[in-house]
Amino acid sequence: MDAHANYKAWLENEYFDDEELRKELESIRDNREEIEDRFYKELEFGTAGLRGIIGAGTNRMNKYIIRKVSQGVSDYINHKFKRDKNDISRDGTGALREIPRMIIAYDSRHKSRDFALEAAKVFAGNGIITYIFSELQPVPVLSFAIRHLGATGGVAITASHNPKNYNGYKVYGEDGAQLMPEESDKVLEFIKRIKDFYQVKMMQIDKAMEEGLVETIGKEIEDAYVDVVKSYCINIDLAREKGKEIRIVYTPLNGSGNKLVRRMLDETGFKNVMAVKEQEYPDPDFPTVKYPNPEDKSAFTLALELAKKEDADLIIATDPDSDRIGIMVRSKKGDYVFLTGNQAGCLMLDYVLGQKKEKEGALPENGFIVTTVVSTGLSKLIAEKYEIEVEEVFTGFKYIGEKIRMLDDPGYKKYLFGFEESYGYLAGTYARDKDAISASMLVAEMAAYYKSMDMTLLDALEKIYEKYGYVAEEVVSYTYSGKEGMEKMKAIMRGLRENKSMSIGDYDVISISDYLTGKKYFLETGKTEGLALSSSDVIRFELQHKLEAGKRGWFCVRPSGTEPKIKVYMEVYGDSLKEARKELDVLKRGILDNVLII
Repeated sequence: MDAHANYKAWLENEYFDDEELRKELESIRDNREEIEDRFYKELEFGTAGLRGIIGAGTNRMNKYIIRKVSQGVSDYINHKFKRDKNDISRDGTGALREIPRMIIAYDSRHKSRDFALEAAKVFAGNGIITYIFSELQPVPVLSFAIRHLGATGGVAITASHNPKNYNGYKVYGEDGAQLMPEESDKVLEFIKRIKDFYQVKMMQIDKAMEEGLVETIGKEIEDAYVDVVKSYCINIDLAREKGKEIRIVYTPLNGSGNKLVRRMLDETGFKNVMAVKEQEYPDPDFPTVKYPNPEDKSAFTLALELAKKEDADLIIATDPDSDRIGIMVRSKKGDYVFLTGNQAGCLMLDYVLGQKKEKEGALPENGFIVTTVVSTGLSKLIAEKYEIEVEEVFTGFKYIGEKIRMLDDPGYKKYLFGFEESYGYLAGTYARDKDAISASMLVAEMAAYYKSMDMTLLDALEKIYEKYGYVAEEVVSYTYSGKEGMEKMKAIMRGLRENKSMSIGDYDVISISDYLTGKKYFLETGKTEGLALSSSDVIRFELQHKLEAGKRGWFCVRPSGTEPKIKVYMEVYGDSLKEARKELDVLKRGILDNVLII
């Protein structure tokens, strides 16, 4: 069916009984371009689940798409359990059978609670016990809850840090991590088998609760989560002694982090935490920011004003589902410096490894950390100094979770820390997704520790640079919307793969790692070797300065897995931060002028 046939079916089919949706469809009756965009495809279920603009249409987030996807997830789960979908939950004695259980969490976005209830109706209709949180919750709490309750999996209704008109649907497995690609592909197969919305099985919430198929959870999970995360505070005595001296401005950016971030900080000794009032409470319109992303310095505008007024040491921001954290630090001169995700990650990594070694006498011989192919190479140098193994994975915290499952769970190795450059961190195994709540605690603890030594976090970062080398890095994103945008992104990646000889300004490309083919190409010799990782649309270019052998760098290009964007990651090493940044600016211009061309 083409876009206009799909539009007509939605407009005329009595199944689509939502009056608001019908009015929305009527309003675009004469807008062929809008109809095409909304109906030319179905919103794609990928490795991160669903994410899209809220609205009517197959290429939009709405309750009908939520129902269909939830039916596909239900079919996948019931297939795994090898049980009849029509077999309800009790045997002849009235006792509950061993049946799958799902947990649903949601954040502050438009329709998040509604979409959560729609998913619960479908899971219940398919005989799956469903626990739904009584109020909005961060995704790391969902990840923890899945493990804590021994659930089959979970769903988070969130669009993370996307603009206000977006929402999403993340699916988690029984280990508490988002589904791996092979699992997502299987779910997608079941979704594709649903040719008609009437195939969706549903049970109303009231009836589902009476049948014991839907239950509400809340405070007991929060309390258990807080207790576990507090156990990862390395210097709890110092935090409780010196924490009151650290003045912190915190903004949840109108998302789900306010309650638990402030509780975690308070219970670990940080009593001087001031919230940005305009951004303190949940608000799906995120009225004070263009989009609620702590990776973007502009999101800190109000927090910065408050920090200057209150003479704060530290600013912490979390995104709507509280898995990402951004920080700004006051220097001894009194100005505030925004840290990149890599800088914050290296600070945490060096602190965790250093403090564990000091307190425990030695780090475990089988210890390991996990980072990604697009994160800073500085992390490898830090880990090497502590004689800790580095596991490198693709972008997406599920891959870090997979390494924990494969190596730590069976006891082969000991997980110590994991991070990705996109402001995601995890310092424990209690969850399998990035956690801005525990990261907030860790950042505050670091601030207290270094303040006890008359240092700021910026001083600590400088020490890292002095020890391992100065690094300048940046991520640039380009958005390509609609059908034409997707074709343009494909053309860019195809062009990069076809060009095996490249020079950018003062740098020569010495090797190209194509993670889609799993091959690394050495340009000078023409030889190739296999990569440990493969099957992801990522290309990485290693660089060497033409005149100065000590200068090196790299850049990496990949389409985003959650947004219609191409991301370019760049990193250059230098003898000083100023020099490295100057080199990075030159490299950036060369990449944008000579590489991303169609």
